[in-house]
Amino acid sequence: MGDDRDPPSVADAVTSFCEEYPDGERVIETVLEVDAEHDTWTFDDLSLDSGTFGELVSRGIVAKVDGEYRIASREGVRAGLADEPIAVEDAASSGVDLSFPVAFDPRAAAALAGALVFLFGMRILNYRSVFRDGRVVSPGNDPYHYRYWLEALLAESDGITDVAVVARMPEGAASRRPLTHASNWFLAELLGGDQWAAETIAAWLPVVGAVALGIVVYWLAVVVADDVRVGVASVVLLALAPVHAVYSGIGFLEHRLHQYFWLGVTLTTLAWLAVDLRRRRIARSATRRAIREHLRRPWTRVATVVLGVALAFSVLAWGGSILMLVPAAAYVGTKVALDVRADLPPAPANAPILVGLGLSAALTAFLHVRWGWHGAFVPRVSLLVALGAVAVVGLGELWRRREWPAAALVGLEPILVAGGLVAFRGLAPAEWARLSDRAVDLVAREDITETASLFGLDDAVVFGPVSQIGLSFYVALLVLGWACWATYRRYEPAWLLLSVYVVFWLALAAIQGRFAGQLTIPLSVLGGFGFVYLLAWAGLARKPAPFRSAGDGGAGRSATTRAVAANGGEPEPSIVVPRDRRTLFALVWIALLVCGVSLIYAPSLVGQTAHGDAEFGAATAIDEDADAVDREYPENFVLSVWGHNRMYNYFVSGEADDYEYAFDNFDAFRTGDDPDGWYEEFDRSDVGYVVLTEVEAEYPADSTQARLHDDLGAGGDGGEALEHYRAVYVDEEVTAFAVVPGATITAPGEPGETVPVETEVTVSGETIAYERDVTVGDDGRLEVTVPYPGNYSVGDREVRVSTAAVEDGSEVRLD
Repeated sequence: MGDDRDPPSVADAVTSFCEEYPDGERVIETVLEVDAEHDTWTFDDLSLDSGTFGELVSRGIVAKVDGEYRIASREGVRAGLADEPIAVEDAASSGVDLSFPVAFDPRAAAALAGALVFLFGMRILNYRSVFRDGRVVSPGNDPYHYRYWLEALLAESDGITDVAVVARMPEGAASRRPLTHASNWFLAELLGGDQWAAETIAAWLPVVGAVALGIVVYWLAVVVADDVRVGVASVVLLALAPVHAVYSGIGFLEHRLHQYFWLGVTLTTLAWLAVDLRRRRIARSATRRAIREHLRRPWTRVATVVLGVALAFSVLAWGGSILMLVPAAAYVGTKVALDVRADLPPAPANAPILVGLGLSAALTAFLHVRWGWHGAFVPRVSLLVALGAVAVVGLGELWRRREWPAAALVGLEPILVAGGLVAFRGLAPAEWARLSDRAVDLVAREDITETASLFGLDDAVVFGPVSQIGLSFYVALLVLGWACWATYRRYEPAWLLLSVYVVFWLALAAIQGRFAGQLTIPLSVLGGFGFVYLLAWAGLARKPAPFRSAGDGGAGRSATTRAVAANGGEPEPSIVVPRDRRTLFALVWIALLVCGVSLIYAPSLVGQTAHGDAEFGAATAIDEDADAVDREYPENFVLSVWGHNRMYNYFVSGEADDYEYAFDNFDAFRTGDDPDGWYEEFDRSDVGYVVLTEVEAEYPADSTQARLHDDLGAGGDGGEALEHYRAVYVDEEVTAFAVVPGATITAPGEPGETVPVETEVTVSGETIAYERDVTVGDDGRLEVTVPYPGNYSVGDREVRVSTAAVEDGSEVRLD
């Protein structure tokens, strides 16, 4: 359909209209949306008053055709909204528009900087517990696994150009989280590749990753919500999310910091592709022309490549990598149905996404074949997702051409997915078995706090999300409902994207709470949107851009050049400065309602992951003792509760790859009643030290927990002193013991006589009285094994026991 009027004239008319009417741009966009859906339309199709509509007709912006109406020149209207000459618009249409997709505004930059500073502050809550005595003490247990591999790669590396180090990573690193280990190594090499660089990466990379993610989340929110205030609020809510504060806090070096960042990048690229196409469709009556402009835009190509890299890196950074592909595939399936309903050809409309999925599969396969990263299972699944997306898009093309209802396509897609899984099971039984094992592990994994449901009964269901995410969780759920409704009513692929990802990660978090970290990324955008809306509801701010209508007194921004000014692009201020107590009270109340709870839970939850002074003291004492008696790995292996096991072994030997032995054996050892009976097992397994921690549960007096931690292995309450445990650290919270053969004291005596064997030792400033009552044997010889060096009284005689005798199990004769 050609233009009836000269485009420059229409552009001038639009510019004049927008200058005279405060809601002019929103009025024009409303007409554009209707015009994009119909060749011609009537006044009843618009939500405008007759006076405003009359102005549009009289100015020649709207033309009458056969008793109905249409835009006189869409090209002119678009240029007028953008306040650009027609020639600039033509250049953009030709694919040479190199303008940055988000405009810069100093006030927006200042607001973002403030939010990022707050995010930084919330990620260094554990600063004092991480930096101790010149050492970096990472919180939690898993970070020491990543520090182990980081230092192992640095030890083998000849510098940052030695790519062979990451190309020949051992199976333990290459098969699970290769990109995480490679990225950590590369960044440490950038800092010099020494121990200082390794510790700097261990301490600060999680914080840097969190701030980088904050920038990505801001961009995501601005792209989707078209409102800088939502972007700033989203960063603040991300900063306040307790579960995210734990997993991205200072010292918490793990795969999550890489996974979270690339998940954010994936969402942002998908959102930008969706929004750019939608806006061009609104601004053009010709759908194919809008798609063509979208595909020719250089930033579309950049987003396509970034999408492919982000998806591949998400997969390669994590052992449970294929989960990252599931919401992407679900989004493609639902978006195709949305495109069909909106009469958009799915193939060209989704071409960038399909290319991105293909690039992701190709990159994943290349790194697997070339460097052995991950097993073949992962690139195969990536390829299946890409091929499945192509099939769904093809089906969508058929659906659109046949003009079948889009609802039927939505119902058919799950059936096709089920059929594909059945086929996959038959064609690749080994891969299916692995997938099944991972699924069982996802659902049935227990004994770890983070595997508990986000909606646990212990937290009365509703309080789990509050303690892990904050009250913004429920605000975001309300926005999620609105986003689903908006997507159902009109073409809103960006809100569909957030809805799909939130629903997916929410479902996983309902199974295991550890997935709440991923959930916070898209959820923070919904929460930020809801927070701004609450302020608007209280009269403290304008409504977010998607809620503004022509009658709100606030003009929306042009369809092609959405400004990102700190006031949302409006002439009026976006936030109302409180001028009375009632307004100030409302502002404070809303802020505390949404954010206040997280300010309580976040420090508490973060603090729970920090290792206490006693735990670090035990690790230091064990390390010093191992040096003193010349024990090296594996003879200095530390057995402890599995949740601290990597930490102890990292500081004692550096060998912190796994905690499997501790996970399998420590509870049986602690709850048993024969600590000395474990000596032969420990001797075979090279267990050199054991650490026991104060627990709330009551243990029997004859249990290992009571005899070692409470009685320090020295006897007490009528119990017998132990032979193979030498205390090296004593504290009310933590006790540590060296496992020793013990020196055997022999002496003559009267058969059947009971002889006291005693000594006193001082450990961690506490005196331990070690006492044994030994019965002389029928052969007239007393024989007793003792774990401490020093002077012993044997009846009325004394004997000196050396450290060497205790360590090698020598006999000390007293004649």
